[in-house]
Amino acid sequence: MQNLLHLVFCGTPRFAVPTLQKLVEAGFSVPLVVTQPDRPKGRGMEVAFSPVKQCALDFKLPITQPEKIKHNEEFRAQLSALKPDAIIVVGYGRIIPQWMLDLPPLGNINLHASLLPKYRGAAPIQWAIASGESVTGNTTMRIDAGLDSGDILLQQEIAIAPDDTAETLAPKLSAPGAELLVETLRGLQAGTIAPRPQDHSKATLAPILKKEDGRIDFHRSAGEICHRLRGFTPWPGAFTTFRGKNLHVWSAKAVERKLVPGELEVEAGSLFAGCATGALELLEVQVEGKKRMPGPDFVHGYRPNPGEKLGHTVAGA
Repeated sequence: MQNLLHLVFCGTPRFAVPTLQKLVEAGFSVPLVVTQPDRPKGRGMEVAFSPVKQCALDFKLPITQPEKIKHNEEFRAQLSALKPDAIIVVGYGRIIPQWMLDLPPLGNINLHASLLPKYRGAAPIQWAIASGESVTGNTTMRIDAGLDSGDILLQQEIAIAPDDTAETLAPKLSAPGAELLVETLRGLQAGTIAPRPQDHSKATLAPILKKEDGRIDFHRSAGEICHRLRGFTPWPGAFTTFRGKNLHVWSAKAVERKLVPGELEVEAGSLFAGCATGALELLEVQVEGKKRMPGPDFVHGYRPNPGEKLGHTVAGA
């Protein structure tokens, strides 16, 4: 009886794949997978399937890829005919319209990669790291009309390692998150989960990342800049300017050193940049149009002048 729930699964990115896999393996019925339309990707702009679509194909599950869902009568009729017990949403990338929220008796259940109400929004993993958190986690919640503001069902904490980036933390969250969602569905089915409202006064936002979020502000502390570098890896990364060219900082560490914000200093072949508090030791950098290189190689090749600064904006930079 436990596994007879009929589910529609809505998801797109790699993060959502373990949840779809786990639902199928746990014996739930998934008569439809909804994912974003195929998009051109890469330099060749070849049309690529979403990771969730590829997973659905592997399991031979029915797939639909509507361009829009809010006023899509064909899609609405398709979902209504399936009479799902619940709609599962993991990183789908669309706002769920009210008609979908009202459709299944168990509601629309979302796996969100933060400990709500913290980090509501599109980039919770990135902003948790960028904000210097040492612990994050997963939340299953019942979606409402707000932004990640629905009632909490279950939560689990996951530690953030000092060297975690958004790229390494995501899989650490997605696998246990899949287990949490299965546990949530079984609890809802058995009537053992009591949904609890979020404390909206404690909400923080994790908005979608913009390219400009990666620009290094040397008036922040060295520690804060390092958190942001890790959180914004692989995109938008951390970058500044040097002699009118973009300089991407791939790796850096915070050190105790007193320098003017943005000021460069070389000591024993190592390269340092001043911050509001402390300094960055620039371990690996990349000048626009060049290959990545260790900090000492940059020093050897470019010979920064005493007092030269990073981050001076030039026209077109």
